[in-house]
Amino acid sequence: MRYLFDILHPAHVHVLRHTMTALKEHGHDVFVTARHKDVAVDLLERYGITHQVLSTQATSSLGLARELASRTYGLIRFARARRVDAMVGLMGPSIAPAAKLLRVPSFVLYDTEIASRTNSWVYPLATEVITPACYTAKVSGNHVTYNGYHELAYLHPNRFTPERANLASYGLDGAVPYAVVRLPSLTSSHDMNEQDTSARAWLEWIDKASRSHRIVISSERPLTAGLERYRLRGPIEDIHHVLAYADLVIGESATMAAEAAVLGTPATLVGATSRGYVDDIERRYGLIRYFPPNRFEDAAKESLAILDGSTHRSPEAAQHRLIEEHIDVTSWLTDHLVHAMTRNGVR
Repeated sequence: MRYLFDILHPAHVHVLRHTMTALKEHGHDVFVTARHKDVAVDLLERYGITHQVLSTQATSSLGLARELASRTYGLIRFARARRVDAMVGLMGPSIAPAAKLLRVPSFVLYDTEIASRTNSWVYPLATEVITPACYTAKVSGNHVTYNGYHELAYLHPNRFTPERANLASYGLDGAVPYAVVRLPSLTSSHDMNEQDTSARAWLEWIDKASRSHRIVISSERPLTAGLERYRLRGPIEDIHHVLAYADLVIGESATMAAEAAVLGTPATLVGATSRGYVDDIERRYGLIRYFPPNRFEDAAKESLAILDGSTHRSPEAAQHRLIEEHIDVTSWLTDHLVHAMTRNGVR
């Protein structure tokens, strides 16, 4: 079979790359199309994944509409030339209509309920909409669920083992305790209603947290001079080793909060909206605490209590339960794609 994987965001590289490899190992052909957004293309290059860039992320609503049209047209041409049998991707705004026009199956994975505008027209076009079982929004289409989170496609112990030695390339020696602040770009279409916490608020939190921990900032956006000196620099493909050995991850990225939780690191998420998987991890395992922006002071107090040890938790035990109660998502997805295509008469 000939699969096309469409990459729109850095996280998509992590979620899908092991499935791409597994399909190749089973004798299938895999093609990859990509989009210039943040470090998505850089990650593909670091992992040695051959790809073709079809577009660069636009920022305005009109620009995004134009990009979608040109990207979908480019995807149709790319897929037709390579006679692909199926298209796979997260979000799916290009693969769903392109696959429909080409009369090939499309498999759209997603875990973000708040992208309701895009989901409302993508989901009915997709052959399958694949979500975690904890996904809370209604899906108009053929809905398939699995017992896991996106992050378990690449951070499950079968796929990832933290290595303390990898901290050195970030200027961390592992002897000094540290915490990570995550500030994403907030330029995705589902981030339009998000707002970033002020630099002053982060500086005040860092001033207090620095009394016991070294603070580093992982950021996709420009920082003020005061925050820039905390910027974390190192190989982008090894960031999960940093998360695994941190005492806390705090910030505005739901994805990185979930990554931290899966690795057994407590996380504090500040954002205008939560996610089904965030709520599920918070409720069942207590490894994430979610706060809206107007409760930043509460988020700050909660996270400082984790750092100074006054909040007594057992993140290792919680992580163990999380792993035991969920699947290796890559293994499941690889088998599911092959079986779904076999049912459609494609081998």
